[in-house]
Amino acid sequence: MTSEKRLQRSIDDRWIGGVCGGLADYTGVDANLIRLIVVLGTLLGFGSLIVAYIVAWLIMPKADPSPYEPTPPAPEPPSE
Repeated sequence: MTSEKRLQRSIDDRWIGGVCGGLADYTGVDANLIRLIVVLGTLLGFGSLIVAYIVAWLIMPKADPSPYEPTPPAPEPPSE
């Protein structure tokens, strides 16, 4: 079974919006390295990285939860 790589916001590896975690999952690079690049780039004058992060946050879909995680059963109504 082959899984298709998709660029999605991470739900597991996130600090703010999951954009850097999603990029890390897609590229195979450590998420902390991507975060460091974004922060350093923003501080060194590439302020458009903030705009790019916000746009990516709005455009990138949130990753679906893993289909292998069991969902908890719904609580039963109290019997009288």
